Amino acid sequence: MSDCIFCKIAAGEIPSVKVYEDELILAFKDIEPQAPVHVVIIPKEHAAASLNEINDENIGVISHIFSKIPAIASKLGLEKGYRVVCNCGEDAGQTVRHIHFHILGGNTLGKMA
Repeated sequence: MSDCIFCKIAAGEIPSVKVYEDELILAFKDIEPQAPVHVVIIPKEHAAASLNEINDENIGVISHIFSKIPAIASKLGLEKGYRVVCNCGEDAGQTVRHIHFHILGGNTLGKMA
């Protein structure tokens, strides 16, 4: 999608601070961190806008993301714990319609609302 900011980041058109990358996914530091450590993980291809669009065709990349999260968290020094968040839809605070997951950590995060 030509107007998707995450597609542009994945294509290298917009700079990011990468923390992990492979052939399918990219993890980079969030530009508006909500915790001392805040990383966004995206599929490089625009596989879905949100969790509501997960299907048999794109579940592989989502599974791949979750298989890499522990190693990414370890690389970020989050041995004491971290939170993985996926906002789904406007009411949940999703601002980019490209499925993505947040890894948050670096301190005690407290209870979820």
